[in-house]
Amino acid sequence: MKNRMLSTDQTRELLNLLKQRFEKNMNRHEDMEWQLVLNKLEANPQKLWALNEMEETGGEPDVVDFDNKNGIYLFFDCAAESPKGRRSVCYDAEALASRKEYKPKDSAINLANEWGVELLTETQYHYLQQFGKFDSKTSSWIKTPDDIRNLGGALFCDYRYGKVFTYHNGAESYYAARAFRACLRV
Repeated sequence: MKNRMLSTDQTRELLNLLKQRFEKNMNRHEDMEWQLVLNKLEANPQKLWALNEMEETGGEPDVVDFDNKNGIYLFFDCAAESPKGRRSVCYDAEALASRKEYKPKDSAINLANEWGVELLTETQYHYLQQFGKFDSKTSSWIKTPDDIRNLGGALFCDYRYGKVFTYHNGAESYYAARAFRACLRV
């Protein structure tokens, strides 16, 4: 089991990186102040571990929304392409177990659960696209409704021809150009 707390040096490094990304990409959070985000992160240090996992796997997490009703900041993976460190994963544990050979290293849902994050929903994926052109060469698993998953399928999205597309695949499939984008609530 991984240590779920960062060292003081790791925390300082991550917070500096997040602040720089926040300031460089103000279009993602025009009405937000870094100090308020920092206060929330410092009050929830266990969330830093999840953000670090998102960062270490190439997600480039950034604040993209604020839930006023619940006082929660939403961090999404904002890397231009699906995070390299979590590609070639199938959708969930059931899909992973169903593979008899050539099993992927893990599943999107397993990793998300381990980190305490969620896969983006289709709505969140569309929302993210207003801040850039994400997944123009790759694709990302998204949260799949139970009725589709119960039939063996899973959904993924990408951005092609100036549009966001939602597709389906068998949940056990995996590709070198498909990962998942995470959402962390802080």
